[in-house]
Amino acid sequence: MAEPDHPTRRSRSERSADSRQLILDATLDCLLENGYARTTTLTIQARAGVSRGRLLHHFPSREGLLVAACQHLASTHLAELENWVAASLDGRGSDAERLDRVIDLFWSTFDQRYFWGAIELWTAARTDERLRGTLAPEERRLGTAVRHVIDALFGPTFSSHPRYPMVREILLTSMRGVAMTYAFDRRDRLTDPHLPLWRGIAYLLLENVDATVLPVPRRRGNSHV
Repeated sequence: MAEPDHPTRRSRSERSADSRQLILDATLDCLLENGYARTTTLTIQARAGVSRGRLLHHFPSREGLLVAACQHLASTHLAELENWVAASLDGRGSDAERLDRVIDLFWSTFDQRYFWGAIELWTAARTDERLRGTLAPEERRLGTAVRHVIDALFGPTFSSHPRYPMVREILLTSMRGVAMTYAFDRRDRLTDPHLPLWRGIAYLLLENVDATVLPVPRRRGNSHV
């Protein structure tokens, strides 16, 4: 007669890692659903289903917890993007095709959960000195990682161009600014009029692909969108 299967006992470190992940997931859920002001350690604790002691063991401060949640998700997504580059972009298609795909992909990252979580924290940090002190060094670290992945997306042909750093910063800051308007004006991101504009700027400045006429996005009334 076969011996009954016994569940494998998980180590303390594995249980600790699981509870930490539960807390991070619950934190981001609360932040996105309730906003910064209404996201408290008590609401996070209840959502994660962990004890007060367990939460404080992992994250002694509210500010550190909120920042860690957004940074963790962003870092995970960046790692996935970098792996995707090698499998889906490198050595495939023309330079123009790669540029189009990269800009579309780059734009899609500004609709990710970590981006909107970051917006909540950036806004709150303007008047919250403790949060600002916790957030600033982590954002600088993440910014370096973001630029590294952007360089991988564009690939060596484009990233070695002398005007590439200019293009990267134009796209990064412009996409971030346009994306923020979606917080109050929900619309189809796939048809955003800035997409052909961003492509045209990249074509002209990088000189590796045929230049196209730059379309100017039409404004609707007095909107800043």
